[in-house]
Amino acid sequence: MKRQIIIPIITAIVGIFIGFLIFSGSTNEVMEQNTEEKAQIWTCSMHPQIRKTEPGDCPICGMDLIPLDESAGDNPLVFQMSDDAVRIANIETTVVGVGNESSGVLTLSGRLTTDETTASSLVTHIPGRIEKLFVSFTGDRVYKGQKIAQIYSANLISAQGELFEAYKIKDTHPELLEAAKNKLRYWKIPESEINTILKSGVTREYFNIYAEHNGVVTKRKVSVGDYLMQGGVLFDLQNLNSLWAVFDVYEKDLEAIKVGEEIMFTTPALKGKTFSSKIVFIDPLINPSTRTTSVRLEVSNTSNLLKPEMFITGTLHGKSLDSRKQIFVPKSAVLWTGERSVVYVKLPGTDIPSFEYREILLGSSSGKQYEVLEGLTQGDEVVTNGAFVIDASAQLNNRSSMMNRNLLGVETSKSAISTPDFSKETPATFKKQLNVVVSTYLNLKDALVESKSNEAKTFAEQMEKETARVDMKQLKGEAHMYWMEKVDKMNEAIKLINSGKNIDLQRASFDELSVELISSAQAFGLTEDKLYVQYCPMADNNKGAYWLSNQTKIRNPYFGDQMLTCGEIKDSIRERKVQSVKPASMQGHNH
Repeated sequence: MKRQIIIPIITAIVGIFIGFLIFSGSTNEVMEQNTEEKAQIWTCSMHPQIRKTEPGDCPICGMDLIPLDESAGDNPLVFQMSDDAVRIANIETTVVGVGNESSGVLTLSGRLTTDETTASSLVTHIPGRIEKLFVSFTGDRVYKGQKIAQIYSANLISAQGELFEAYKIKDTHPELLEAAKNKLRYWKIPESEINTILKSGVTREYFNIYAEHNGVVTKRKVSVGDYLMQGGVLFDLQNLNSLWAVFDVYEKDLEAIKVGEEIMFTTPALKGKTFSSKIVFIDPLINPSTRTTSVRLEVSNTSNLLKPEMFITGTLHGKSLDSRKQIFVPKSAVLWTGERSVVYVKLPGTDIPSFEYREILLGSSSGKQYEVLEGLTQGDEVVTNGAFVIDASAQLNNRSSMMNRNLLGVETSKSAISTPDFSKETPATFKKQLNVVVSTYLNLKDALVESKSNEAKTFAEQMEKETARVDMKQLKGEAHMYWMEKVDKMNEAIKLINSGKNIDLQRASFDELSVELISSAQAFGLTEDKLYVQYCPMADNNKGAYWLSNQTKIRNPYFGDQMLTCGEIKDSIRERKVQSVKPASMQGHNH
Protein backbone atom coordinates (compact mmCIF):
# COMPACT_ATOMS: atom_id res chain seq x y z
CA MET A 1 0.00 0.00 0.00
CA LYS A 2 2.78 2.39 0.94
CA ARG A 3 4.61 1.44 -2.24
CA GLN A 4 1.52 2.32 -4.26
CA ILE A 5 1.39 5.76 -2.61
CA ILE A 6 5.13 6.49 -2.83
CA ILE A 7 5.41 5.72 -6.57
CA PRO A 8 2.80 8.35 -7.66
CA ILE A 9 4.41 10.89 -5.36
CA ILE A 10 7.85 10.23 -6.84
CA THR A 11 6.36 10.33 -10.34
CA ALA A 12 4.70 13.67 -9.56
CA ILE A 13 7.92 15.12 -8.15
CA VAL A 14 9.89 13.97 -11.22
CA GLY A 15 7.19 15.42 -13.50
CA ILE A 16 7.25 18.74 -11.73
CA PHE A 17 11.07 18.84 -11.96
CA ILE A 18 11.05 18.06 -15.70
CA GLY A 19 8.29 20.59 -16.26
CA PHE A 20 10.30 23.18 -14.40
CA LEU A 21 13.26 22.52 -16.64
CA ILE A 22 11.13 22.75 -19.77
CA PHE A 23 9.15 25.81 -18.80
CA SER A 24 12.08 27.58 -17.21
CA GLY A 25 13.90 27.13 -20.49
CA SER A 26 10.95 28.50 -22.43
CA THR A 27 10.62 31.35 -19.95
CA ASN A 28 14.26 32.23 -20.49
CA GLU A 29 13.66 32.07 -24.23
CA VAL A 30 10.69 34.41 -23.85
CA MET A 31 12.73 36.80 -21.70
CA GLU A 32 15.56 36.70 -24.20
CA GLN A 33 13.06 37.28 -27.00
CA ASN A 34 11.49 40.21 -25.12
CA THR A 35 14.94 41.62 -24.48
CA GLU A 36 15.78 41.23 -28.12
CA GLU A 37 12.51 42.85 -29.13
CA LYS A 38 13.12 45.66 -26.67
CA ALA A 39 16.51 46.25 -28.24
CA GLN A 40 14.94 46.50 -31.69
CA ILE A 41 13.40 49.94 -31.28
CA TRP A 42 13.22 52.02 -34.44
CA THR A 43 13.33 55.81 -34.59
CA CYS A 44 13.66 58.68 -37.07
CA SER A 45 16.95 60.52 -37.38
CA MET A 46 15.07 63.83 -37.85
CA HIS A 47 12.35 63.15 -35.26
CA PRO A 48 13.95 61.16 -32.41
CA GLN A 49 10.69 61.24 -30.41
CA ILE A 50 9.30 58.57 -32.76
CA ARG A 51 9.54 55.05 -31.27
CA LYS A 52 8.46 51.96 -33.24
CA THR A 53 8.91 48.23 -32.57
CA GLU A 54 9.48 47.47 -36.24
CA PRO A 55 11.07 49.22 -39.24
CA GLY A 56 9.01 51.47 -41.49
CA ASP A 57 8.52 55.14 -42.37
CA CYS A 58 8.47 58.12 -40.04
CA PRO A 59 4.82 59.20 -39.60
CA ILE A 60 5.95 62.84 -39.54
CA CYS A 61 8.38 63.25 -42.45
CA GLY A 62 8.18 59.87 -44.19
CA MET A 63 11.89 59.07 -43.86
CA ASP A 64 13.06 55.48 -43.24
CA LEU A 65 13.29 54.58 -39.57
CA ILE A 66 16.66 53.52 -38.16
CA PRO A 67 17.54 51.24 -35.20
CA LEU A 68 17.69 53.06 -31.88
CA ASP A 69 20.65 52.54 -29.58
CA GLU A 70 19.10 52.11 -26.13
CA SER A 71 22.45 52.25 -24.35
CA ALA A 72 21.77 55.77 -23.05
CA GLY A 73 20.76 56.24 -19.45
CA ASP A 74 18.04 58.44 -17.98
CA ASN A 75 20.16 61.62 -18.00
CA PRO A 76 19.64 63.33 -21.40
CA LEU A 77 23.07 64.98 -21.06
CA VAL A 78 24.84 61.63 -20.84
CA PHE A 79 25.41 59.25 -23.74
CA GLN A 80 26.68 55.72 -23.19
CA MET A 81 28.69 53.61 -25.63
CA SER A 82 29.86 50.01 -25.51
CA ASP A 83 33.57 49.24 -25.27
CA ASP A 84 33.50 48.01 -28.87
CA ALA A 85 31.85 51.22 -30.05
CA VAL A 86 34.47 53.30 -28.23
CA ARG A 87 37.24 51.29 -29.86
CA ILE A 88 35.73 51.47 -33.36
CA ALA A 89 35.15 55.25 -33.05
CA ASN A 90 38.74 55.66 -31.87
CA ILE A 91 37.67 57.71 -28.87
CA GLU A 92 40.60 59.34 -27.06
CA THR A 93 40.49 61.38 -23.86
CA THR A 94 42.75 63.74 -21.94
CA VAL A 95 42.59 64.72 -18.28
CA VAL A 96 42.57 68.50 -18.03
CA GLY A 97 44.25 70.15 -15.10
CA VAL A 98 45.48 73.43 -13.77
CA GLY A 99 48.20 74.97 -15.89
CA ASN A 100 51.00 77.15 -14.52
CA GLU A 101 49.40 77.62 -11.12
CA SER A 102 52.66 77.24 -9.22
CA SER A 103 54.82 79.40 -11.47
CA GLY A 104 52.45 82.36 -11.60
CA VAL A 105 52.34 82.63 -15.40
CA LEU A 106 49.63 84.25 -17.50
CA THR A 107 49.46 83.09 -21.12
CA LEU A 108 48.23 85.67 -23.63
CA SER A 109 47.49 85.59 -27.33
CA GLY A 110 47.88 88.53 -29.68
CA ARG A 111 49.35 89.81 -32.91
CA LEU A 112 51.90 92.26 -34.23
CA THR A 113 50.67 95.53 -35.74
CA THR A 114 52.29 98.58 -37.26
CA ASP A 115 53.40 101.41 -35.01
CA GLU A 116 50.91 104.17 -35.75
CA THR A 117 53.38 106.83 -34.64
CA THR A 118 55.83 105.93 -37.45
CA ALA A 119 53.36 106.19 -40.34
CA SER A 120 54.00 108.96 -42.89
CA SER A 121 53.18 110.16 -46.39
CA LEU A 122 55.46 111.22 -49.24
CA VAL A 123 54.10 114.39 -50.81
CA THR A 124 55.10 116.83 -53.51
CA HIS A 125 55.77 120.43 -52.52
CA ILE A 126 55.76 121.40 -56.20
CA PRO A 127 52.46 121.60 -58.13
CA GLY A 128 52.74 119.85 -61.48
CA ARG A 129 52.47 116.71 -63.62
CA ILE A 130 54.22 113.45 -62.67
CA GLU A 131 56.56 112.46 -65.52
CA LYS A 132 58.40 109.51 -63.94
CA LEU A 133 58.11 107.28 -60.87
CA PHE A 134 61.22 105.69 -59.40
CA VAL A 135 59.15 103.86 -56.75
CA SER A 136 56.23 102.06 -58.30
CA PHE A 137 54.84 99.22 -56.15
CA THR A 138 53.46 98.53 -52.71
CA GLY A 139 55.98 96.96 -50.35
CA ASP A 140 58.99 98.72 -51.85
CA ARG A 141 61.39 100.03 -49.24
CA VAL A 142 62.19 103.76 -49.35
CA TYR A 143 65.04 105.61 -47.63
CA LYS A 144 65.25 109.27 -46.65
CA GLY A 145 66.76 111.36 -49.45
CA GLN A 146 65.97 108.77 -52.13
CA LYS A 147 64.69 110.07 -55.48
CA ILE A 148 61.11 108.85 -55.82
CA ALA A 149 59.59 110.82 -58.74
CA GLN A 150 60.16 113.42 -61.45
CA ILE A 151 57.70 116.27 -61.98
CA TYR A 152 57.03 118.88 -64.69
CA SER A 153 55.87 122.23 -63.27
CA ALA A 154 54.86 125.31 -65.22
CA ASN A 155 55.00 127.24 -61.95
CA LEU A 156 58.70 126.40 -61.57
CA ILE A 157 59.47 127.44 -65.15
CA SER A 158 57.89 130.84 -64.45
CA ALA A 159 59.73 131.15 -61.14
CA GLN A 160 63.08 130.41 -62.82
CA GLY A 161 62.41 133.26 -65.29
CA GLU A 162 61.85 135.61 -62.36
CA LEU A 163 65.10 134.34 -60.81
CA PHE A 164 67.14 135.11 -63.94
CA GLU A 165 65.67 138.62 -64.22
CA ALA A 166 66.34 139.36 -60.55
CA TYR A 167 69.89 138.10 -60.92
CA LYS A 168 70.57 140.65 -63.64
CA ILE A 169 69.75 143.55 -61.29
CA LYS A 170 71.16 142.00 -58.13
CA ASP A 171 73.58 144.86 -57.59
CA THR A 172 70.92 147.54 -57.57
CA HIS A 173 68.03 145.51 -56.21
CA PRO A 174 69.45 142.59 -54.15
CA GLU A 175 66.12 142.19 -52.34
CA LEU A 176 64.43 141.06 -55.58
CA LEU A 177 66.99 138.28 -56.02
CA GLU A 178 66.41 137.10 -52.46
CA ALA A 179 62.62 137.10 -53.00
CA ALA A 180 62.99 135.01 -56.16
CA LYS A 181 65.16 132.52 -54.28
CA ASN A 182 62.68 132.31 -51.40
CA LYS A 183 59.92 131.38 -53.85
CA LEU A 184 61.95 128.36 -54.94
CA ARG A 185 62.93 127.53 -51.36
CA TYR A 186 59.21 127.53 -50.49
CA TRP A 187 58.79 124.64 -52.95
CA LYS A 188 61.61 122.74 -51.18
CA ILE A 189 64.15 123.32 -53.97
CA PRO A 190 67.60 122.81 -52.35
CA GLU A 191 69.99 125.78 -52.21
CA SER A 192 72.54 123.85 -54.25
CA GLU A 193 70.06 123.39 -57.10
CA ILE A 194 69.14 127.10 -57.05
CA ASN A 195 72.83 128.03 -57.41
CA THR A 196 73.29 125.48 -60.21
CA ILE A 197 70.32 126.97 -62.09
CA LEU A 198 71.83 130.49 -61.79
CA LYS A 199 75.25 129.37 -62.99
CA SER A 200 73.86 127.50 -65.99
CA GLY A 201 71.46 130.24 -66.97
CA VAL A 202 69.23 127.52 -68.49
CA THR A 203 65.60 127.02 -67.45
CA ARG A 204 64.94 123.49 -66.16
CA GLU A 205 61.62 121.82 -67.06
CA TYR A 206 61.80 118.78 -64.76
CA PHE A 207 62.55 118.53 -61.06
CA ASN A 208 63.06 115.49 -58.81
CA ILE A 209 61.04 114.73 -55.69
CA TYR A 210 62.95 113.14 -52.79
CA ALA A 211 61.76 111.04 -49.87
CA GLU A 212 61.68 112.80 -46.53
CA HIS A 213 61.17 109.61 -44.45
CA ASN A 214 62.29 105.98 -44.27
CA GLY A 215 59.73 103.24 -44.60
CA VAL A 216 57.90 100.68 -46.67
CA VAL A 217 55.29 101.73 -49.22
CA THR A 218 51.87 100.65 -47.90
CA LYS A 219 49.78 102.42 -50.52
CA ARG A 220 50.54 103.95 -53.91
CA LYS A 221 48.33 106.95 -54.63
CA VAL A 222 49.71 108.33 -57.92
CA SER A 223 50.44 107.23 -61.48
CA VAL A 224 52.56 108.71 -64.26
CA GLY A 225 50.67 111.59 -65.88
CA ASP A 226 48.71 112.55 -62.77
CA TYR A 227 48.64 116.25 -61.92
CA LEU A 228 49.20 117.02 -58.24
CA MET A 229 48.65 120.19 -56.34
CA GLN A 230 51.14 121.31 -53.75
CA GLY A 231 50.97 118.82 -50.86
CA GLY A 232 49.54 116.02 -53.02
CA VAL A 233 50.33 112.52 -51.68
CA LEU A 234 52.37 110.13 -53.82
CA PHE A 235 52.86 107.24 -51.37
CA ASP A 236 51.89 106.21 -47.85
CA LEU A 237 54.85 104.88 -45.85
CA GLN A 238 55.17 102.77 -42.74
CA ASN A 239 58.41 102.45 -40.83
CA LEU A 240 58.72 98.80 -39.74
CA ASN A 241 61.83 99.25 -37.61
CA SER A 242 59.40 99.55 -34.70
CA LEU A 243 56.21 97.48 -34.25
CA TRP A 244 53.45 97.14 -31.69
CA ALA A 245 52.69 93.84 -29.99
CA VAL A 246 49.00 93.87 -29.01
CA PHE A 247 47.61 91.24 -26.62
CA ASP A 248 43.99 90.60 -25.60
CA VAL A 249 43.50 90.38 -21.84
CA TYR A 250 40.27 89.19 -20.21
CA GLU A 251 38.82 91.52 -17.63
CA LYS A 252 39.34 88.94 -14.90
CA ASP A 253 43.09 89.09 -15.57
CA LEU A 254 43.43 92.87 -15.54
CA GLU A 255 44.48 92.97 -11.90
CA ALA A 256 47.68 91.17 -12.92
CA ILE A 257 48.51 93.67 -15.71
CA LYS A 258 50.56 96.80 -15.01
CA VAL A 259 52.32 99.33 -17.26
CA GLY A 260 56.04 98.62 -17.24
CA GLU A 261 55.73 94.84 -16.73
CA GLU A 262 57.70 92.69 -19.16
CA ILE A 263 56.07 90.16 -21.46
CA MET A 264 58.01 87.43 -23.25
CA PHE A 265 56.50 86.32 -26.55
CA THR A 266 57.06 83.94 -29.45
CA THR A 267 55.62 83.54 -32.92
CA PRO A 268 55.04 80.32 -34.89
CA ALA A 269 56.78 81.94 -37.87
CA LEU A 270 60.12 82.12 -36.04
CA LYS A 271 60.52 78.91 -34.10
CA GLY A 272 63.14 78.93 -31.39
CA LYS A 273 63.24 82.72 -31.09
CA THR A 274 61.91 84.61 -28.09
CA PHE A 275 61.27 88.34 -27.90
CA SER A 276 60.44 90.60 -25.00
CA SER A 277 59.29 94.13 -24.27
CA LYS A 278 57.46 96.10 -21.62
CA ILE A 279 53.81 97.14 -21.48
CA VAL A 280 53.48 100.80 -22.48
CA PHE A 281 49.69 101.13 -22.79
CA ILE A 282 46.54 99.47 -21.44
CA ASP A 283 43.33 100.22 -23.32
CA PRO A 284 40.89 101.89 -20.90
CA LEU A 285 37.85 100.37 -22.68
CA ILE A 286 36.49 96.81 -22.51
CA ASN A 287 35.25 95.17 -25.70
CA PRO A 288 31.62 94.28 -24.77
CA SER A 289 31.44 91.30 -27.14
CA THR A 290 34.70 89.57 -26.12
CA ARG A 291 35.03 90.97 -22.57
CA THR A 292 38.68 91.75 -23.27
CA THR A 293 40.88 94.81 -23.39
CA SER A 294 44.14 95.36 -25.28
CA VAL A 295 47.62 95.87 -23.89
CA ARG A 296 50.39 97.22 -26.09
CA LEU A 297 54.13 96.74 -26.23
CA GLU A 298 56.66 98.61 -28.38
CA VAL A 299 58.98 96.16 -30.11
CA SER A 300 62.27 97.01 -31.84
CA ASN A 301 62.47 95.41 -35.29
CA THR A 302 65.67 96.76 -36.82
CA SER A 303 66.53 93.26 -38.06
CA ASN A 304 63.16 93.12 -39.88
CA LEU A 305 62.50 89.55 -38.69
CA LEU A 306 59.02 90.40 -37.43
CA LYS A 307 56.14 91.23 -39.73
CA PRO A 308 52.86 93.02 -39.02
CA GLU A 309 49.85 90.70 -38.45
CA MET A 310 52.00 87.80 -37.20
CA PHE A 311 50.25 85.82 -34.44
CA ILE A 312 52.13 85.82 -31.16
CA THR A 313 51.84 84.06 -27.80
CA GLY A 314 53.02 85.89 -24.71
CA THR A 315 53.73 84.94 -21.13
CA LEU A 316 53.60 87.29 -18.16
CA HIS A 317 55.27 86.34 -14.88
CA GLY A 318 54.15 88.01 -11.70
CA LYS A 319 53.55 87.50 -8.00
CA SER A 320 49.93 88.52 -8.44
CA LEU A 321 49.49 85.45 -10.65
CA ASP A 322 50.66 82.91 -8.07
CA SER A 323 47.13 82.16 -6.87
CA ARG A 324 45.60 81.99 -10.36
CA LYS A 325 44.32 78.70 -11.72
CA GLN A 326 44.02 78.26 -15.46
CA ILE A 327 42.44 75.24 -17.12
CA PHE A 328 43.34 74.49 -20.72
CA VAL A 329 41.71 72.07 -23.15
CA PRO A 330 43.08 70.83 -26.50
CA LYS A 331 41.46 72.54 -29.50
CA SER A 332 40.56 69.14 -30.96
CA ALA A 333 38.17 68.59 -28.03
CA VAL A 334 35.98 71.61 -28.76
CA LEU A 335 32.88 71.46 -30.97
CA TRP A 336 31.44 74.73 -32.20
CA THR A 337 27.82 75.66 -32.85
CA GLY A 338 27.08 79.34 -33.22
CA GLU A 339 28.04 81.10 -30.00
CA ARG A 340 28.28 77.88 -28.00
CA SER A 341 31.34 75.74 -27.39
CA VAL A 342 30.78 72.08 -26.48
CA VAL A 343 32.96 69.27 -25.14
CA TYR A 344 32.22 65.71 -24.03
CA VAL A 345 33.48 64.65 -20.61
CA LYS A 346 34.00 60.99 -19.77
CA LEU A 347 32.32 60.21 -16.46
CA PRO A 348 34.43 58.32 -13.92
CA GLY A 349 33.38 55.13 -12.12
CA THR A 350 30.82 53.87 -14.67
CA ASP A 351 30.51 50.25 -15.84
CA ILE A 352 29.60 51.41 -19.35
CA PRO A 353 31.70 54.20 -20.96
CA SER A 354 29.58 57.31 -20.42
CA PHE A 355 30.15 60.76 -21.91
CA GLU A 356 28.49 63.93 -20.65
CA TYR A 357 27.51 66.80 -22.96
CA ARG A 358 29.07 69.96 -21.49
CA GLU A 359 28.82 73.57 -22.69
CA ILE A 360 31.89 75.62 -21.85
CA LEU A 361 33.06 79.24 -22.03
CA LEU A 362 36.41 79.67 -23.75
CA GLY A 363 39.06 82.24 -23.00
CA SER A 364 42.24 83.03 -24.85
CA SER A 365 43.89 80.74 -27.39
CA SER A 366 47.39 79.46 -26.68
CA GLY A 367 49.01 77.33 -29.37
CA LYS A 368 46.96 74.14 -29.68
CA GLN A 369 44.89 74.85 -26.56
CA TYR A 370 42.06 77.05 -25.33
CA GLU A 371 41.73 78.44 -21.85
CA VAL A 372 38.44 77.33 -20.30
CA LEU A 373 36.78 80.00 -18.20
CA GLU A 374 33.63 78.06 -17.28
CA GLY A 375 32.31 74.51 -17.59
CA LEU A 376 35.28 72.33 -16.63
CA THR A 377 37.10 71.60 -13.39
CA GLN A 378 40.51 70.22 -12.60
CA GLY A 379 40.69 66.48 -13.29
CA ASP A 380 37.85 66.28 -15.85
CA GLU A 381 38.56 63.71 -18.56
CA VAL A 382 37.71 65.36 -21.89
CA VAL A 383 37.25 63.60 -25.23
CA THR A 384 39.98 64.91 -27.56
CA ASN A 385 39.37 62.58 -30.52
CA GLY A 386 35.97 61.31 -31.67
CA ALA A 387 33.83 64.00 -30.00
CA PHE A 388 31.91 64.58 -33.24
CA VAL A 389 31.08 60.87 -33.48
CA ILE A 390 29.66 60.93 -29.95
CA ASP A 391 27.66 64.09 -30.70
CA ALA A 392 26.16 62.64 -33.90
CA SER A 393 25.21 59.42 -32.10
CA ALA A 394 23.69 61.39 -29.22
CA GLN A 395 21.55 63.39 -31.63
CA LEU A 396 20.18 60.25 -33.28
CA ASN A 397 19.29 58.85 -29.86
CA ASN A 398 17.44 61.95 -28.59
CA ARG A 399 20.20 63.01 -26.21
CA SER A 400 21.53 66.52 -25.80
CA SER A 401 23.86 67.50 -28.65
CA MET A 402 24.94 70.51 -30.64
CA MET A 403 21.85 70.28 -32.88
CA ASN A 404 19.54 68.90 -30.20
CA ARG A 405 20.26 71.17 -27.28
CA ASN A 406 16.71 71.07 -25.92
CA LEU A 407 15.22 67.61 -26.22
CA LEU A 408 12.03 66.99 -28.20
CA GLY A 409 8.86 67.09 -26.20
CA VAL A 410 10.40 69.15 -23.41
CA GLU A 411 8.95 72.58 -22.68
CA THR A 412 10.90 74.89 -20.39
CA SER A 413 9.38 77.57 -18.22
CA LYS A 414 11.17 80.21 -20.32
CA SER A 415 9.75 79.05 -23.64
CA ALA A 416 6.11 78.38 -22.81
CA ILE A 417 3.41 80.47 -21.18
CA SER A 418 -0.23 79.75 -20.48
CA THR A 419 -2.99 81.24 -22.61
CA PRO A 420 -5.75 82.99 -20.63
CA ASP A 421 -9.29 81.63 -20.91
CA PHE A 422 -11.84 84.32 -21.77
CA SER A 423 -14.22 81.91 -23.55
CA LYS A 424 -17.00 82.02 -20.91
CA GLU A 425 -17.20 85.82 -20.88
CA THR A 426 -16.74 86.27 -24.64
CA PRO A 427 -20.03 87.06 -26.49
CA ALA A 428 -21.10 84.61 -29.20
CA THR A 429 -21.19 87.46 -31.75
CA PHE A 430 -17.48 88.11 -31.16
CA LYS A 431 -16.71 84.42 -31.59
CA LYS A 432 -18.60 84.40 -34.90
CA GLN A 433 -16.55 87.35 -36.13
CA LEU A 434 -13.38 85.55 -35.03
CA ASN A 435 -14.58 82.48 -36.97
CA VAL A 436 -14.68 84.56 -40.16
CA VAL A 437 -11.07 85.63 -39.54
CA VAL A 438 -10.07 81.99 -39.02
CA SER A 439 -11.90 80.93 -42.18
CA THR A 440 -9.91 83.45 -44.25
CA TYR A 441 -6.75 82.30 -42.49
CA LEU A 442 -7.44 78.71 -43.57
CA ASN A 443 -7.68 79.85 -47.19
CA LEU A 444 -4.34 81.63 -46.76
CA LYS A 445 -2.87 78.46 -45.30
CA ASP A 446 -4.06 76.38 -48.25
CA ALA A 447 -2.51 78.87 -50.68
CA LEU A 448 0.86 78.43 -48.93
CA VAL A 449 0.43 74.66 -48.98
CA GLU A 450 0.08 74.89 -52.75
CA SER A 451 2.96 77.44 -52.94
CA LYS A 452 0.72 80.04 -54.61
CA SER A 453 2.25 83.36 -53.56
CA ASN A 454 -0.23 85.63 -55.34
CA GLU A 455 -3.23 83.84 -53.85
CA ALA A 456 -1.63 84.13 -50.43
CA LYS A 457 -1.44 87.91 -50.91
CA THR A 458 -5.10 88.02 -51.89
CA PHE A 459 -6.22 86.14 -48.78
CA ALA A 460 -3.87 88.23 -46.61
CA GLU A 461 -5.61 91.39 -47.83
CA GLN A 462 -8.99 89.81 -47.11
CA MET A 463 -7.88 88.72 -43.66
CA GLU A 464 -6.74 92.25 -42.82
CA LYS A 465 -10.24 93.51 -43.68
CA GLU A 466 -11.88 90.78 -41.56
CA THR A 467 -9.77 91.60 -38.49
CA ALA A 468 -10.80 95.25 -38.89
CA ARG A 469 -14.49 94.20 -38.81
CA VAL A 470 -14.12 92.42 -35.47
CA ASP A 471 -15.86 94.57 -32.86
CA MET A 472 -13.45 94.69 -29.94
CA LYS A 473 -15.89 96.83 -27.96
CA GLN A 474 -17.72 93.61 -27.13
CA LEU A 475 -14.78 92.63 -24.93
CA LYS A 476 -14.17 94.10 -21.51
CA GLY A 477 -11.17 94.52 -19.22
CA GLU A 478 -8.28 92.11 -19.67
CA ALA A 479 -9.98 90.35 -22.58
CA HIS A 480 -10.20 93.65 -24.47
CA MET A 481 -6.50 94.43 -23.87
CA TYR A 482 -5.49 90.90 -24.82
CA TRP A 483 -7.30 91.12 -28.17
CA MET A 484 -5.78 94.53 -28.93
CA GLU A 485 -2.30 93.08 -28.40
CA LYS A 486 -3.01 90.03 -30.57
CA VAL A 487 -4.71 91.85 -33.43
CA ASP A 488 -1.85 94.36 -33.69
CA LYS A 489 0.68 91.54 -34.03
CA MET A 490 -1.53 89.68 -36.50
CA ASN A 491 -1.87 92.77 -38.69
CA GLU A 492 1.89 93.25 -38.70
CA ALA A 493 2.37 89.67 -39.93
CA ILE A 494 -0.46 90.03 -42.47
CA LYS A 495 1.15 93.15 -43.98
CA LEU A 496 4.46 91.30 -44.30
CA ILE A 497 2.72 88.42 -46.08
CA ASN A 498 0.99 90.86 -48.40
CA SER A 499 4.29 92.61 -49.23
CA GLY A 500 6.38 89.44 -49.34
CA LYS A 501 8.51 89.23 -52.48
CA ASN A 502 8.65 85.43 -52.41
CA ILE A 503 6.95 82.45 -50.84
CA ASP A 504 9.72 81.93 -48.26
CA LEU A 505 9.22 85.41 -46.78
CA GLN A 506 5.47 84.88 -46.70
CA ARG A 507 5.87 81.58 -44.86
CA ALA A 508 8.16 83.18 -42.27
CA SER A 509 5.49 85.80 -41.51
CA PHE A 510 2.76 83.13 -41.58
CA ASP A 511 4.51 81.47 -38.63
CA GLU A 512 4.11 84.66 -36.56
CA LEU A 513 0.50 85.11 -37.71
CA SER A 514 -0.36 81.52 -36.78
CA VAL A 515 0.96 81.81 -33.24
CA GLU A 516 -1.07 84.95 -32.54
CA LEU A 517 -4.26 83.58 -34.09
CA ILE A 518 -3.94 80.26 -32.26
CA SER A 519 -3.53 82.12 -28.96
CA SER A 520 -6.61 84.21 -29.76
CA ALA A 521 -8.72 81.19 -30.70
CA GLN A 522 -7.66 79.41 -27.51
CA ALA A 523 -8.38 82.46 -25.37
CA PHE A 524 -11.81 83.44 -26.78
CA GLY A 525 -13.11 80.16 -28.20
CA LEU A 526 -14.96 79.47 -31.47
CA THR A 527 -18.53 78.56 -32.41
CA GLU A 528 -17.70 76.33 -35.39
CA ASP A 529 -16.23 72.83 -35.53
CA LYS A 530 -13.03 72.40 -33.60
CA LEU A 531 -9.68 73.26 -35.13
CA TYR A 532 -6.37 71.45 -34.78
CA VAL A 533 -3.06 73.01 -33.82
CA GLN A 534 -0.44 71.32 -35.98
CA TYR A 535 3.30 71.56 -35.68
CA CYS A 536 6.34 70.90 -37.86
CA PRO A 537 9.66 70.66 -35.97
CA MET A 538 11.70 71.20 -39.15
CA ALA A 539 10.16 74.54 -40.12
CA ASP A 540 11.91 77.87 -39.45
CA ASN A 541 15.39 76.36 -39.83
CA ASN A 542 14.61 73.45 -37.49
CA LYS A 543 13.23 75.76 -34.78
CA GLY A 544 9.72 74.49 -35.46
CA ALA A 545 6.49 76.29 -36.39
CA TYR A 546 2.74 75.94 -35.73
CA TRP A 547 -0.37 76.42 -37.84
CA LEU A 548 -4.15 75.95 -37.63
CA SER A 549 -6.10 73.38 -39.63
CA ASN A 550 -9.72 72.25 -39.75
CA GLN A 551 -8.73 68.67 -40.60
CA THR A 552 -6.55 66.06 -38.95
CA LYS A 553 -4.63 65.32 -42.15
CA ILE A 554 -1.25 67.05 -42.22
CA ARG A 555 -0.77 69.49 -45.11
CA ASN A 556 2.36 71.50 -44.32
CA PRO A 557 2.18 75.20 -45.33
CA TYR A 558 5.89 75.79 -44.62
CA PHE A 559 7.28 73.29 -47.14
CA GLY A 560 4.42 72.52 -49.52
CA ASP A 561 5.20 69.64 -51.88
CA GLN A 562 8.73 69.34 -50.51
CA MET A 563 7.48 67.82 -47.24
CA LEU A 564 3.72 67.95 -47.44
CA THR A 565 3.06 65.48 -44.60
CA CYS A 566 5.76 66.64 -42.19
CA GLY A 567 4.02 67.55 -38.94
CA GLU A 568 1.81 66.36 -36.11
CA ILE A 569 -1.26 67.46 -34.17
CA LYS A 570 -0.36 69.30 -30.97
CA ASP A 571 -3.72 70.56 -29.73
CA SER A 572 -7.45 70.88 -30.28
CA ILE A 573 -8.75 74.42 -29.81
CA ARG A 574 -12.19 73.47 -28.49
CA GLU A 575 -10.84 70.92 -26.02
CA ARG A 576 -7.86 72.95 -24.78
CA LYS A 577 -6.11 69.79 -23.61
CA VAL A 578 -2.60 70.24 -24.89
CA GLN A 579 0.15 72.71 -23.98
CA SER A 580 -0.27 76.34 -24.95
CA VAL A 581 1.43 77.70 -28.03
CA LYS A 582 4.34 80.03 -27.58
CA PRO A 583 3.99 83.65 -28.65
CA ALA A 584 6.02 84.96 -31.58
CA SER A 585 8.42 86.81 -29.31
CA MET A 586 9.36 83.55 -27.62
CA GLN A 587 9.55 81.16 -30.55
CA GLY A 588 12.67 79.26 -29.54
CA HIS A 589 10.88 75.99 -30.34
CA ASN A 590 12.16 72.96 -28.55
CA HIS A 591 12.47 69.66 -30.31
